[in-house]
Amino acid sequence: MSIIVRETSGPLGAIVHGLDLSIQLDRTEIAALRQEWLRNHLLIFPDQELSNEDLERYTLYFGHFGVDPFFSPIDGHMNIVAIERKADEKAPLFAESWHSDWSFQKVPPAGTCLYGITIPPVGGQTGFVNQHLAYEQMPYALKSQIRDRIAIHSAATGYAPDGIYGDKPEEADRSMRIIISEEARATQRHPVVRRHPETGVEGIFGCIGYIIGIEGMPDDEARDLLTEVYEWQTREEFIYMHTWQKNMLVMWDNRSVIHRAFGGFDGHDRLLYRTTIAERVTQS
Repeated sequence: MSIIVRETSGPLGAIVHGLDLSIQLDRTEIAALRQEWLRNHLLIFPDQELSNEDLERYTLYFGHFGVDPFFSPIDGHMNIVAIERKADEKAPLFAESWHSDWSFQKVPPAGTCLYGITIPPVGGQTGFVNQHLAYEQMPYALKSQIRDRIAIHSAATGYAPDGIYGDKPEEADRSMRIIISEEARATQRHPVVRRHPETGVEGIFGCIGYIIGIEGMPDDEARDLLTEVYEWQTREEFIYMHTWQKNMLVMWDNRSVIHRAFGGFDGHDRLLYRTTIAERVTQS
């Protein structure tokens, strides 16, 4: 097969044609896709009719399955999670804050795959932000403040009992299988500016939300600095807004991208299946 790659008009992302992901790819094709993924941070595959087994096979081209600590998987497939919202659901939108998936893990995942199954006719976009470009263009004064800082990451704001998805009345009708746990309060430390494990390019890693503090800095000062970084790293010129289609597979690099969900599809069902790609390169 001949792979055709067309970059989006945004600051990241490429659309890939010429492959049928429901069949086994060869090593040359997989290697080519990995290079495009690293170059563009985000790959989009329209018109892919995939079974659950196909999605799992594709994910494993790029590494082992990552661990999803606060999701229960779909029945019969322990590495697939349903990102689901029913038409009449009243719970707040899931993942509507910018983040890098599971950045609070000791070794955060390399990437995420998301496959569109039920796509509403309006709304439901996903935003992606290029954190290599954001760091490259960051003003020197702000760069110098974060250059050698160590961020403290935690899942508590989302998945602890008192977190966003915790024990609240409005969470009662949420269709997603979210696990709430005291284990979400654990912390991990990662550099605010991190070299990509495969390309060596420096970028901002994560953002306020999963980052709850900065090592050696008073909480109020850390919060002010993280807010300033957040305002820069989510500027419009670094964002690609993705519009979903049924049978579309999207994969992104959590090491160079942050992302968030957007709503606007109340009254419509939405269902996507997600897998996580573990980091395969030893991090320093």
